[in-house]
Amino acid sequence: MSRAQEPHRPFLLFGNPFRMILPKGSHLSPKLLALLNNFEETLAVRLKKLKPAEKEDVLRLSWMISAMVALCEIHTDIKTLITALELPVSDWEDKWIDVYLANSVKLLDIGISFSSEVARLKQGHLYLQCVLHNLSSGSSSQFVRARSSLDGWSKHIASKNLRLDNCFSVMDSLVQMLDEPKVKNSSKGKVLMRAMYGVKVVTLFICSIFAAAFSGSPKKLMDLPVPESYLWAGEFMAIQAFVNTEIRSIYSSRSFTILKELEDVDTKAKNLYPIVQEDGLVPNETGVLKQSTLDLKNSVEIFSEGLDDLTKELDRFFQIVLTGRDALISNLRIGGDAFDQVRSSNSGKNLVR
Repeated sequence: MSRAQEPHRPFLLFGNPFRMILPKGSHLSPKLLALLNNFEETLAVRLKKLKPAEKEDVLRLSWMISAMVALCEIHTDIKTLITALELPVSDWEDKWIDVYLANSVKLLDIGISFSSEVARLKQGHLYLQCVLHNLSSGSSSQFVRARSSLDGWSKHIASKNLRLDNCFSVMDSLVQMLDEPKVKNSSKGKVLMRAMYGVKVVTLFICSIFAAAFSGSPKKLMDLPVPESYLWAGEFMAIQAFVNTEIRSIYSSRSFTILKELEDVDTKAKNLYPIVQEDGLVPNETGVLKQSTLDLKNSVEIFSEGLDDLTKELDRFFQIVLTGRDALISNLRIGGDAFDQVRSSNSGKNLVR
């Protein structure tokens, strides 16, 4: 970007959705309190481990993979908590079911959007493979094809993924749903809603980072305030401030991408392009060509491996969310009446990978 981005204002301007889910005077049994504390303490540990050691680590594919691994672990933690609460599906209030199913559909949509962007980047990788293949012979007759592939890479990587626009609107709607339903007569329900709030906040934060990395814009970064009463609040606010500040700083000084492996590959491709402009090489350019080709090859390998690993974690996240949703729907079918109440608004949505 040619100029620094203004700090993004918090999305949450619609009242105070961060009130305590457990109001003053509420009491939990020792067992429930232990389950809740264990969940929140574990969430704090996961956030602490995720914080990049150095600014340079922010938005490397390796760190984004770690972020997705952490997100998978956190969503597995909430499934474990639900099991430990021994809260029968018949005791779930309709509004809890609506929130859970609506959120899960939106998370699946986001996962699909991110996976489509990774797939698009992999398609661009094919152009670079053609470049390396054409230059491997060392014959200047292959330069025309190499130039064509480099042009194809540049055009492809500069194109936009329209599916990301859908992802942005879905994320905005999730922010509007952060305010969990009030729970009046169920201590287990209060624990569940409080834990789910933490999962949603961290999920939105990580998804907003991916959105910034893939879209080429920091506009969708989220600055989410969290009350200090949550045991994970301190670690969350620390990593959010660290990562968001660094991303905005990077965007203020770069015009192409902040995904660092992608930027490295593009730089190596641009370095190679002038060398293959002519159909013949003078002797002192031969060594330059070989070194530039090797540099591109090394960067492409790192980039490709990172995309493969990120794809695996995105698929794992999709499956974790999908299986949790399917398990609830399956139990609702057994209950019959409860399922009929939510089927019309949730089960008619088709998911296409």
